[in-house]
Amino acid sequence: MVDIAATLEERGSRYGDFTEHARISAELRDVVCRPLRDRGYTSSDNLPPFVVEGIFMICHKLARVANGDPLYADNFVDIAGYAKLVADRLAARTASVEE
Repeated sequence: MVDIAATLEERGSRYGDFTEHARISAELRDVVCRPLRDRGYTSSDNLPPFVVEGIFMICHKLARVANGDPLYADNFVDIAGYAKLVADRLAARTASVEE
C-alpha cells in the first residue's frame, strides 16, 4: 500500500507548498492563455485539446521549477517532452493538410 502522507511530504520537499504551486501555475496559464483568447483562440472552438493540455502541463512544470527545486532536471525533461508531444501532433496535422 502506498503511504500517501509520505508521498506528499516527499513531493512537497521537491516541488514546494502545493497551494503556492497552484497559484503560480494558474498565473502562468493566465499569462499564456489571455493573449490567445484576445486573438480569438479558445479551447472549445479552435484550439485542439492537445495544445491546451500541452500549455497547461508546461505551465505546471514551470510552476514546479519556480516554487520548488530549480535544479531538478526532470522538470525540464518533462517540459521538453510535452513540447515535443504537441509539436509532433501539429506537424502531423500540417502534413495531412498539405497532402
